[in-house]
Amino acid sequence: MRILGKFFKKLGPGMVTGAADDDPAGIATYSVAGARFNLKLLWSSFFTLPLMIAVQEMCARLSMVSGRGLASTFKLFYGKKVLVLAVALLFAANTFNIGADLSIMAASVKLLWPGASALLVIILIAAVSLILEIILSYRVYFHLLKWLCLALLAYWATAALVVTDWGEIFKNLLWIQWEFSRDYWLMLVAFLGTTISPYLFFWQAGQEMEDEINEHRGTIALRKGATAAEIGKMRFDVFSGMIFSNLTTFFIIITTAATLHQAGIYNITSAADAASALRPLAGDAAYLLFTIGIIGTGLLAIPVLAGSVAYALAELLKWREGLSVKFKKAMGFYLIMAAAILTGVLMNLFNLNPISALIYSAVLNGLIAPLFIAMIIKSANSRHLMGDLKNGPWSNIFGWLAFAVMTAAGLIFIISLFL
Repeated sequence: MRILGKFFKKLGPGMVTGAADDDPAGIATYSVAGARFNLKLLWSSFFTLPLMIAVQEMCARLSMVSGRGLASTFKLFYGKKVLVLAVALLFAANTFNIGADLSIMAASVKLLWPGASALLVIILIAAVSLILEIILSYRVYFHLLKWLCLALLAYWATAALVVTDWGEIFKNLLWIQWEFSRDYWLMLVAFLGTTISPYLFFWQAGQEMEDEINEHRGTIALRKGATAAEIGKMRFDVFSGMIFSNLTTFFIIITTAATLHQAGIYNITSAADAASALRPLAGDAAYLLFTIGIIGTGLLAIPVLAGSVAYALAELLKWREGLSVKFKKAMGFYLIMAAAILTGVLMNLFNLNPISALIYSAVLNGLIAPLFIAMIIKSANSRHLMGDLKNGPWSNIFGWLAFAVMTAAGLIFIISLFL
């Protein structure tokens, strides 16, 4: 336990970012993948890992070396007009995602307390998320987010309860299976859009900057540059966070494949449906773990989604930013977060279909992720900005592969809508 405690203490923004990737909308996507396609998409959890690591490591390194957030760096390199469009799309994608997450969380709470009002639960979750971001100090709030990462272990435990044929699982993990159907390709695109999401890019860079500010480096001049030890620590954190994220994805898929798919339950519409269907098949323990995991990860993901928009927009508008800054001194930053969360709440007032919201956010992510990835790679290759810490060959290989994959995913998704 002492070793685990020391390991957990070393983890920082990379772990929180990785865990936030498995938000309720992501859990829904992976659950549908397992229920509908059994283990045919399991290879994606392995394939996307090096792509995620490459992009997130570049985001963190850019922030550490430049002393700036991601949007501020982009503004220097590409100008305000390009960034305005990109940030507008990011806001749209994130608010759809927040709306879907709130809807899925409310449905999950109703599984535990059937008499609860879904709308009241949505408002309460949104209010708690925003209030905690405002009133808690950055250090305390970040530790809270780190502990919420442990909610994902519920899916590891659920898999341990229900999965028996591990040999078949590991065979499918390394074997790419194709199914030439519209549903398969749509599911693959949704999987990629949910896994490699632009909001993670901005949150990662923003949190690296927050850590510097928390160490009393309040200006760009003081934050600029990074030692080899600092880069090594960051890489350990990013690698750990992305591995944790993709292992959780792996466990969600094999859990729903081993239970729902094997029982002939192929068509579920949300993570809450998956949790509910698990109960008669795998018992109360699996049902409770799956449901609690949805709620816990939502409490982690909503601040990350709203925070990433706030970092991007505040840097674009040259407003003071950061969770380490008090509300009165960074009012615009906090109001952007409030606006993103409130928009997600309002979507649910109009009977938001969480699956529709997932589709919209997947389309938007498919459109904007390649743009951001290309901008990140080019910025991270700048010797003027990065010096000797510019990209190496592996960062470029996996970074451009992520760009190609996300571009193809976005195009396939858009084309499929007209077929």
